[in-house]
Amino acid sequence: MSPGGSRLAAALVVSLLALPALLPLATALGSWAAPTGAIWQHQLEHVLPRVTANTVLLLFAVATATAALGTALAWLVAGHDFPGRGFFAWALLLPLAMPGYVLAVVYAGALDYSGPLQTALRAAFGPGLDLPSIRSLGGAVLVLTLCLYPYVYMLARVAFETTGARTLEAAQSLGLGRGAAFRRLLLPLARPAIAAGVGLVAMETLADFGVVAALNVDTYTTAIYRAWYGLYSIGAALQMAGLLAALALAGLWIERRLRRGRDFAASRPGGGLLPRVRLRGVRAALATGAATAVLAVAFALPMAQLLAWAARSAATDLDARYWAFVGRSLALAGSGAAVVVGAALLLGYALRRDGRRWVHTLGRTATAGYAIPGTVLAVGLFAPIAAVNGWLQQAMDHWFGAAAPALFLHGTLLTMFVAYLARFLAVGSGPVESGLAGIHRHLDEASAILGVRGFARLRRVHFPLLRGSLLAAAVLVFVDLMKELPITLMTRPFGFETLAVRVFEMAAEGEWTRAALPSVMIVAAGIVPVVLLARRVTHVA
Repeated sequence: MSPGGSRLAAALVVSLLALPALLPLATALGSWAAPTGAIWQHQLEHVLPRVTANTVLLLFAVATATAALGTALAWLVAGHDFPGRGFFAWALLLPLAMPGYVLAVVYAGALDYSGPLQTALRAAFGPGLDLPSIRSLGGAVLVLTLCLYPYVYMLARVAFETTGARTLEAAQSLGLGRGAAFRRLLLPLARPAIAAGVGLVAMETLADFGVVAALNVDTYTTAIYRAWYGLYSIGAALQMAGLLAALALAGLWIERRLRRGRDFAASRPGGGLLPRVRLRGVRAALATGAATAVLAVAFALPMAQLLAWAARSAATDLDARYWAFVGRSLALAGSGAAVVVGAALLLGYALRRDGRRWVHTLGRTATAGYAIPGTVLAVGLFAPIAAVNGWLQQAMDHWFGAAAPALFLHGTLLTMFVAYLARFLAVGSGPVESGLAGIHRHLDEASAILGVRGFARLRRVHFPLLRGSLLAAAVLVFVDLMKELPITLMTRPFGFETLAVRVFEMAAEGEWTRAALPSVMIVAAGIVPVVLLARRVTHVA
């Protein structure tokens, strides 16, 4: 293929892969051009003020709490030696393996009014005891903080450790104590990494559906779901989705503006690893106790409760129907991972072949879907696919008359996979782009001299060198798809149930014990990749 034709093909591939992210945004934001009806007036008067306040408060509280908890744990592990430090260095990332809606199910079942804790406390202190309800905005803040703080912890810890010894030594030579040096130098240097972690937390909080649904907190995601499935109004759901998409994009823009010009920490060599202070006596016990408490409430105790509930429900629930849930989840996650990683490989290869700036900008747009909540992708893609289905059906009816087959594209897995591609292409692209960056272009030139070009070069030269990166991308996407809830719930064909959908349905009915069995399977699928990621990223010694 000629250079011009190669660049044209690359630009076409990038443009097609950007469509799944751009189409739902355009659909959701374009829905405001349609006339508003009585349903939207009801949403505007009775729903929108409440969900806006809840969403903003939830976002602010979770971002603040995760920033404080994640940064404190990162400094504790990076700057101090205490009993168990080597274990906590990677174990504090284990909550990433537990989906937020699973943690919400555990806390709702254990801390609800009829749960074992409140029942025992009322038996001990009298029936008048009234504890704050876990099904509240505060409960959602607690659960989301516990399952999302690892984003801040991981990035902040790496920033502290790679800042190095010279900064601390220079500060101490000027008379600053270790605490003052941390506050005045190390913390500002780590601010870009902390901001990046908080940005990820904010995006996940805006996109969350399972936690707020399980704890009965009304936010934009639950309002979109109820407008579609409760009020049967795709128009109202799209307009809600447009507001949520605008909020997510505004948050992404603010986060990037705050980080602009603040990436100096990573560009300066640190001159060695950060020296750690050995804690002894009471201080060592407090450090170990604090790390143990966080890990216990965020992962160990919920996992123990899940296993206990799963053992009780297995005798009645572990049947052929349950294994069908497992099979569908594995098949969906596996095939979805193959689609996403294949698209990531095409995207990375196309960007490698075409260096034009606008093509690379479009490529970044293709991976921006990770910042778009799953509910927005679900309704934003359903409407145009349904419209295309109607247009094709009319054309086939015109051509074939009564013999025309009935199309039902929006009732198949098509919408689900397109939404998966938009949401998780960024997850698959990271490892693939890193792998391609490690393949020097001299190798491309040498293969061209030997007559190996185009797809043959990808198959015979690049693919063998990318196997590790492709495997890493596939594992990460597979785990995310096993945990994914709103897209699957809102776009699945009728009767198509997965483990995540089973958890949601059991939680909606208050069947906490029966929700444990599928929850354990979902968590088990995510533990090994999270452990491997933790050990690699955090440089455990």
